[in-house]
Amino acid sequence: MRVPLSWLREYVDLPATETGRDVQAKLISAGLEVETVEHLGADLKGPLVVGQVLTIEELEGFKKPIRFCTVDVAQANGTGEPQEIICGARNFQEGDKVVVALPGAVLPGDFQIAERKTYGRMSRGMICSSDELGMGDDGSKGIIVLPPETEVGKDAVELLELVDEVLDIAVTANRGDCLSIRGVAREAAIAYGLPLRDPALLDVPAPNAFGYPVQITDPSGCDRFTARTVTGLSPEARSPIWLQRRLQKVGMRPISLAVDVTNYVMMELGQPLHAYDRKLVQGAIGVRRAQEGEKIVTLDGVERKLHAEDLVITDERGPIGLAGVMGGANTEIADAPRSRTDATGETAVDLENATTDVVIEAAHFDQVSIARTARRHKLSSEASRRFERGVDPAAAAAAAQRTVDLLVLLAGGTAEAGVTEVVASSAPTTVTIPADHPDKVAGVTYGRETVVRRLQEIGCDVRGQDELTVTVPSWRPDLTDPNDLAEEVIRLEGYENLPSTLPKPPAGRGLTHRQRLHRRVGRALAGAGCVEAPNYPFISEQVFDQLGLEADDPARRVVKLTNPLNDEEPALRTSLLPGLLGALRRNIGRGSHDLALFETGLVFHPREEQRTAAPLPVDRRPTDAEIAELDAALPEQPRHVAAVFAGAREQAGWWGAGRPADWADAVQAARTVAAEAGTELVVRKAQYGPWHPGRCAELAVTVDGQDRVVGHAGELHPRVLKALGLPARTCAMELNLDALEQVGEDTPQAPRISTFPVATQDVALVVDKPVPAAEVEAALREGAGELLESIRLFDVYENAEQLGEGRKSLAYALRFRAADRTLTVDEASAARDAAVALAGERTGAVLRS
Repeated sequence: MRVPLSWLREYVDLPATETGRDVQAKLISAGLEVETVEHLGADLKGPLVVGQVLTIEELEGFKKPIRFCTVDVAQANGTGEPQEIICGARNFQEGDKVVVALPGAVLPGDFQIAERKTYGRMSRGMICSSDELGMGDDGSKGIIVLPPETEVGKDAVELLELVDEVLDIAVTANRGDCLSIRGVAREAAIAYGLPLRDPALLDVPAPNAFGYPVQITDPSGCDRFTARTVTGLSPEARSPIWLQRRLQKVGMRPISLAVDVTNYVMMELGQPLHAYDRKLVQGAIGVRRAQEGEKIVTLDGVERKLHAEDLVITDERGPIGLAGVMGGANTEIADAPRSRTDATGETAVDLENATTDVVIEAAHFDQVSIARTARRHKLSSEASRRFERGVDPAAAAAAAQRTVDLLVLLAGGTAEAGVTEVVASSAPTTVTIPADHPDKVAGVTYGRETVVRRLQEIGCDVRGQDELTVTVPSWRPDLTDPNDLAEEVIRLEGYENLPSTLPKPPAGRGLTHRQRLHRRVGRALAGAGCVEAPNYPFISEQVFDQLGLEADDPARRVVKLTNPLNDEEPALRTSLLPGLLGALRRNIGRGSHDLALFETGLVFHPREEQRTAAPLPVDRRPTDAEIAELDAALPEQPRHVAAVFAGAREQAGWWGAGRPADWADAVQAARTVAAEAGTELVVRKAQYGPWHPGRCAELAVTVDGQDRVVGHAGELHPRVLKALGLPARTCAMELNLDALEQVGEDTPQAPRISTFPVATQDVALVVDKPVPAAEVEAALREGAGELLESIRLFDVYENAEQLGEGRKSLAYALRFRAADRTLTVDEASAARDAAVALAGERTGAVLRS
């Protein structure tokens, strides 16, 4: 919200010596986030005056239109003679009043004006546009043309209010009242201890039966609707300079008088308004929910298909506006009267299509409904921003009256006697709060008098002694419970006055086992050449189709957010792979092709029983039962770890050819994680989801003699890679890190160093091709007994002529060692033979001859 200091001073008598920086400090102390103070006109230097164009000579022979003008600036140039100026703009004509920068002036951007010869003529000054003066867009797309009654020679800096300070305030979602000059002025008045001249305190006529007919069929969506009618507006009336400048300073573009007035009142009082061209509205105005599939063309020229939850404004034809968001094009106020050229070549004003009668709407709509409609149609407007943050319903009648008064004053209109006001009865919000509650929350003794005074300053009606009954003002819908009121007292007393006390943690507590494991896993994967890539935990449900998950896969059961940041990603992730593969795709799109990324993070699974937890207290520590109730209402949130690989795993160079990443790298990454958790993985062939059915490994751990699947690893399916736009042979792994923690050994194991020599025995076993090498290795390990120190597969050989059709040879290196002696050849051979025998019994393996 941009707040000009000059406008703020209309409602609060700030000390004359107060600068924008001083006001910024006061408002920040009161809890408003004033980001910057913009000094308008700080680099502007006169003379800058009003001039009248006397003559215009079109210069020929140049690539672009050039005009040589003489401009009367009265005595501003010291001589009273016409000023000769070269100008290329074409939106003004002889007799127009314009803004002239005379030699010696300095415009924003250190643009110095001096006499100079150009296009063969001497130019002594410049005719200015709004951009050149730093005013912003005024809609003219050219030179500023002032009203005819403007005095020639008048100081344009003062006339156009070019010097001002503008506070830029970041308004939080709960402070919709501060999206108006009125709301910020109230905060400034409280901060300075000064009275507020409330611009909403107007004499408003009572509703009667003669107003424009309005029918509300959804009072829950629209609990208040005020309609006023103004007739006889002058089509030639334009917004005065002061109104245009105020709109420009708050960041809005002047359009036409009727539209500018509604925007001005919205910025002043915080109440969005809409003006309809009366002759384009057919029948009574209604407010209802849209019918599914209805269409409307909004003011931005876009045809929108409506949803059944959208709240719409209608007439007898159908929707004429998206309530609280944007009006419809079929009742739009004409921007300006159209011009036509008659038979004599003279330009005349065509008043046939000009707007002369308007119906003014000032309504109050449901916050949630407006927020959802704006997000659903991707249509955020100044009106929707205010409605979804909370608008003062009691200000609607005053805003309509203020609009009527301005239109009568500036456009010569006539306010009709009819006043329509449809109001759904509702009681004001009342909150009961102990008088010492703010003291308990802040840890500071304020006292009852201070609490009552501060609550009254923000507009509350307070009754009672030890137990206060507080009636909340209509402009603060965010105050709904005692903690909200306590926050108001604390912020107005000053957050900087709260004592700072650092917590004293008990000695001896460091990282938890889970935190230590998380860090070890990250270091291990980073040491293996992977780069950590954290991602947002939000996904779309369509990604499960891209990953090829079955319709009944548990991973498809997701927790959906009520108010997602992105409508396309409304669910919390059940797997780390979607986000990690998205990061992989983005990096590949930016020219990185050899990638190894990993992520550790929470995934979310809905519980079978849905619960709603009660809010936790803030004035005391929650009990164990309250925390347990909250935990039971939350989804299950196990921590997973995932890694993805694409491109080269080992780079080629003078040292060798290198190699691409393959499924074995994904399996090895999983084994690295398991080693950090103090356990070993059971690796076996499987088929699941996004992985290639022939190159997918199921990863399991043994718990009480039973295997528990904790993840998968391998090469992704080509269909998945095509759907996600990833390179061929991309590999991935994902593990349940919490499951590994539960079965792992947390006690660090020091390496065993033996003084006795190792005995190495190599065996080559021939098995059927479908037999997994892991099963053969497990049988060898068990059969070799306790003397086996390690086992390693070092060769896989396939040759139908030597081994037979459908057979393969697996060569293992077995290392034997005893802890207390040197093994004999016979002992090592016996252990090897026992291992081979058990492998033959379980897998049909035979020694290769």
